[in-house]
Amino acid sequence: MVAPRLLGHWLIRNSPDGPCGGPIVEVEAYSEDDPASHAFGGERTRNRAMYGPPGHAYVYLIYGFHCCVNAVCRPVGRAEAVLIRAIEAEAGLEVMRQNRPAATNFALTNGPGKLCAALAINRKLDGVDLCDAAAPLFIARSPDLARFRRQRGPVAASTRIGITKAASLPLRFYLGGSPFISRRVRASAAPSSG
Repeated sequence: MVAPRLLGHWLIRNSPDGPCGGPIVEVEAYSEDDPASHAFGGERTRNRAMYGPPGHAYVYLIYGFHCCVNAVCRPVGRAEAVLIRAIEAEAGLEVMRQNRPAATNFALTNGPGKLCAALAINRKLDGVDLCDAAAPLFIARSPDLARFRRQRGPVAASTRIGITKAASLPLRFYLGGSPFISRRVRASAAPSSG
């Protein structure tokens, strides 16, 4: 499963004001046969990016105001994506604070809508190539992944947050030692994936 393997790698926004972002510390998985997924029921204009190609962003709007960003994970035609729920605000703090004023660094990016506001991620980035470091948004491999995961671990799994359908599935993964996760709930240790 891709979702827990993203933990510790960096989400970076190449913004007009400079790069900003930080390591991913919380994610949720969604697949096309999952009733809570936007892909459930088939491909539509809104969810087209979820159907591939893999390694691209699926950005959608919730509550008519907040954006959420996902990494598409499956080959073209198979919808599966990982919602990035939280990152540790590390690079470009000034840029993030300009985009989203917050009382603390933790409050900048400890939720999917918050991190999108702080990184100025909007629907215009839907479909962007997350594997291209020159793209406006990308995921960078962490050269210090093992150490970071040891320091912020363990990797934990829990049910997803804010959904009613398939709410019992343990498809939320996070680094239990990170102060940036959006919400603490009863969790179980997830298998280590490096």
